[in-house]
Amino acid sequence: MATVLFALDQNFPQPVIDPLVRFQAHAELVPVRDIDPRMSELDDWELLLALHHHERPWAGLITTDSSMLAQARELATLLKTKLTLVVAMAAGHDPVRASGLLFAHLGNVAQRADPRRAQVFRLRARGRPADDPWNACLLPLAQRQGREASDLYAEACPTADELARNPLSG
Repeated sequence: MATVLFALDQNFPQPVIDPLVRFQAHAELVPVRDIDPRMSELDDWELLLALHHHERPWAGLITTDSSMLAQARELATLLKTKLTLVVAMAAGHDPVRASGLLFAHLGNVAQRADPRRAQVFRLRARGRPADDPWNACLLPLAQRQGREASDLYAEACPTADELARNPLSG
């Protein structure tokens, strides 16, 4: 798979991104300000247009600005330029969350980026409540083994002596 080239908006912090970039081979990620410092001052639709006209073959823009998806000028420019827009949804002002979403999905995005058509990837991570380990884990484990969960628990449960002893205290 060829490496694709994406511009990163200013909401992705370099101290978080830089170490992670070394551990992926899917895409080259370049902050907008490193492409051309003037790009940071452009409206979003103009930024897409600047990427389209740039001498390097940009696949698109990665952003946390989901409002671009509700702006006619930005969407029309995206469609005309056939760029890919990658949006870390609901990351808000949490750059670490946005960075995590990006790297969790980057392989898929890079593989599916198609320079022949405009695309939008909405990266999401649902916050879920914690699972109850009995119902969500132990019960299905016991069912797979054809056993009662209470029997499996009783067999695997640490004894009172084991529970009282710290394994690190020699």
